[in-house]
Amino acid sequence: MKRLIIHTDGVSRGNPGRAAIGAIIRDERGGLVASISQSIGQATNNQAEYRAIIAALEEVLSLGAANIELNSDSELVVKQVKGQYRVRKEALRPLYQRVKQLQGSLKGFKIKHIPRQQNREADKLANAALK
Repeated sequence: MKRLIIHTDGVSRGNPGRAAIGAIIRDERGGLVASISQSIGQATNNQAEYRAIIAALEEVLSLGAANIELNSDSELVVKQVKGQYRVRKEALRPLYQRVKQLQGSLKGFKIKHIPRQQNREADKLANAALK
């Protein structure tokens, strides 16, 4: 597998409240490789965003991918993973550390903040898991 492209989203009703994650994993040609739509119990929105990234990274590693491009509409989480923002919330630190651990298992890793309208598929999967 050459490079996979991931879109992730996490949602929380109540912040904190009922939460869920969604992710779409595609190959370079846009073909669907995997999708994730899962309820995660109680969480904040930022915790859900991190958990969506973790689930997607674990999935691509299980598929043998080495290079990934990850897209998220969470500016905070993207900037924290890139090292542009510090992780101040104690509850986010273990999630951040897990992302960095998984990132270290990949040969190539790019993370990019995208507008919400470009993340509709992942958002739809996350919201579907809340129903």
